[in-house]
Amino acid sequence: MYRFYQKNPLGFALVCIAAYVVLFSAADSFSSSLAIQKIITAPVSVVLSLVLFGFLKKHGLLETYGLCPFQGDRKAFAYFLPLLLIVSTNLWNGAAMNASVLETVLFILSMLCVGFLEEVIFRGLLYKALCADNGKTAIIISSVTFGLGHIVNLLNGAEVLPTLLQICYATAIGFLFCIIFLRGKSLLPCILAHGIVNSLSLFGISGSEIRDILTSLVLCVVSLWYAIYILRKTEPSKAAA
Repeated sequence: MYRFYQKNPLGFALVCIAAYVVLFSAADSFSSSLAIQKIITAPVSVVLSLVLFGFLKKHGLLETYGLCPFQGDRKAFAYFLPLLLIVSTNLWNGAAMNASVLETVLFILSMLCVGFLEEVIFRGLLYKALCADNGKTAIIISSVTFGLGHIVNLLNGAEVLPTLLQICYATAIGFLFCIIFLRGKSLLPCILAHGIVNSLSLFGISGSEIRDILTSLVLCVVSLWYAIYILRKTEPSKAAA
């Protein structure tokens, strides 16, 4: 596997994306058939996270893919305060316990792993592989691919409009996370924010379509504004580009 990674980093990233999508979709489907949300997905996500982390650690690639302390000036990043707004959006209509204790634990565990896996795969492996040709193109492709990846939710029973909205704001957030990695040399803030926003989705109360559209618009605007702010306030980083 490491030889494949060395010879074809982009191919390796695409294989990881395909494996992630297929395994998680299958795990969610089996979980639904057992009538316990994430009962299969949770252990699958933990195993995949450990395998990916172990692979990167074994070959000395943790820092290359942002699994290292944040190296940017936190003041220049506005102390990540806009991320707090982003992670809170699922609770804007209120909060409630929408699942049993077991399902809640399984869901949170799965979503924390998803935050790790998706950031390392999309913002790490895919983005860095594409950077070899063109850094700007790498950011665009990584962001759009991440957003479009959420279309798989339709296969798991999600409604069309929420999925389309998710694709839009996920693309914007993906762009922001690429910029944070580019200028801060670390994916840890992105992994943490990603895991939390996904976990809190379980506790959110559904709103009207208009509220969903407005929330998605806010997410897009805040993400793009924050990305531009970071670019203006920080210096380019050769190590992350």
